Amino acid sequence: MAQKPAGMGRRHLLVRAVGAAGAGGAAALGLPGSAGAAPADDATEAATRTTGSQSIVTPADQQYPDLVRALNARYVAKPESVRVVDHPSQVAGVVAEAVKNNKRLTVRSGGHCLEDFVYNPTTQIVLDLSQMNAISYDAKLNAIAIEAGANLLDVYEKLYATWGVTIPGGICYSVGIGGHVCGGGWGMLVRREGLVVDHLHAVEVVTVAADGSVKTVVATREANDPHRELWWAHTGGGGGSFGVVTRYFFRSPGATGTDPRKLLPKPPGEVLMSAVSWAWADLTKEEFIRLVQNYASWHAANSKPDDPERYLASFLLLNHRSNGQIGLVTQVDAGAPNAQKMLDLYLAHMNSGITTPQAALTNRMGDLSPMPQFAAPRRLPWLQATRYAGTTNPLLNDPTLRAEYKSAYMRANFPVAQAAALYKHLTRTDIDNPKINIQLTPYGGRTAAVGESDTAAPHRSAIFKMLWSVLWDDAADDAKYIAWTRQSYAETYADTGGVPVPNNVTDGCYINYPDADLNDPAYNKSSVPWSTLYFKGGYPRLQKVKAAYDPKNFFRHRQSVELPGS
Repeated sequence: MAQKPAGMGRRHLLVRAVGAAGAGGAAALGLPGSAGAAPADDATEAATRTTGSQSIVTPADQQYPDLVRALNARYVAKPESVRVVDHPSQVAGVVAEAVKNNKRLTVRSGGHCLEDFVYNPTTQIVLDLSQMNAISYDAKLNAIAIEAGANLLDVYEKLYATWGVTIPGGICYSVGIGGHVCGGGWGMLVRREGLVVDHLHAVEVVTVAADGSVKTVVATREANDPHRELWWAHTGGGGGSFGVVTRYFFRSPGATGTDPRKLLPKPPGEVLMSAVSWAWADLTKEEFIRLVQNYASWHAANSKPDDPERYLASFLLLNHRSNGQIGLVTQVDAGAPNAQKMLDLYLAHMNSGITTPQAALTNRMGDLSPMPQFAAPRRLPWLQATRYAGTTNPLLNDPTLRAEYKSAYMRANFPVAQAAALYKHLTRTDIDNPKINIQLTPYGGRTAAVGESDTAAPHRSAIFKMLWSVLWDDAADDAKYIAWTRQSYAETYADTGGVPVPNNVTDGCYINYPDADLNDPAYNKSSVPWSTLYFKGGYPRLQKVKAAYDPKNFFRHRQSVELPGS
């Protein structure tokens, strides 16, 4: 059994967090230039949530096994304790204790990290933010405040039901906003509204200074904010590098007034939803290559910021042949000009040169459940469609599955060699797993309206993105499926050292799909380091932020931003 943290008299202790909890507690919260003044929530929020409860869970507690594992069943830790907090004022005290006692602290919001950055053998304290999930209008910052433990579906429902607005975040309902946002989150509205961080006004972060003192900083995007670089680092620099995010504050650039209903984008009132498939048994190699090139060529032609086709977002799901189908799921803003025609022309483009007939999507694949009812497009209210996409796939939300992931940004159409490599590995007969999936997902549109260095998410010239998503049930199969993932990825990018280096065709990797293999010269044989694949030319700037706000490198993992000179 792990040793109990010093001073703990009971195995399970309920702590009332009243005022400052150690160095840098609630009294340290404040805007730049107003030390000691906490950002004010609305009157109701301030009256009802000034304190909260913190639970300390140790190996002696029944719930411990459920609180030390990621969604990916490969990653289970054995920390001395898990600290479950439900209010931002509690976070600084936990961090201060970990610093004082030299304990390795990691942070969980939703548990969807695709690598072992939270749950690994070095973890001693897990700071669990999953119950810290309030959403409110903050009058002081004139922005909508979302605590880091809120999951995406709760965010969408609260924003839409209360104010009729949204942020363009991801699909899976249970992803925590804490890690999603700081990695440059995106979703089905990416082409229409850009990235989540394009609407981020401020971030509240618990940091550790060189002398070990802990303080909470609110950093905004305002040009005169002395902490603006800390805001910038959280617009795509990834989690676990600079501090603990307690709250995000959202207000779109250019929004005016103080009415929360006008501070963020309104989603579509209705969407057109389409789901179709092609039978693997009927597809030739030439048709497969044509299909993926059709997807890429459409995005290459329709990815400018003001392109009229930006109201359409589509996923091409390249499953292993054992799945039986390749799927295509498309959503169009039904209020866009000529929405039905836009969808019809897109589906016609996707079927160009393909003799295999388009059919209903009847198999589970990737992030999506069977969707036979959408073989003919259907109109749905936006929130209903969002709930459907986020909650109906048991694969996406199954905590017993093991997984391996890789990513790539694409700037142009597939060279034949890349498409042929995808075909080769998706049709291998030594593998029989319908849960193997390579997803082609939308980008471009309003994402391209933001400059490469304006945020820490630099892949603004990408036209679509790729995710290798390989799921399996049994730990005995780890080596087999990890090897398949590595081999298929390496051969796809064989001409550039096994990774998608930034060039005219590929544009690096997505930090929210972390891949520790990028650090390993056995798998990254290019001359481009992992940091450039994720951050391109912005990495030295991120390192300066690291030096300013985490000079002790207290917040770290295998792919955290390094201190300058490291």
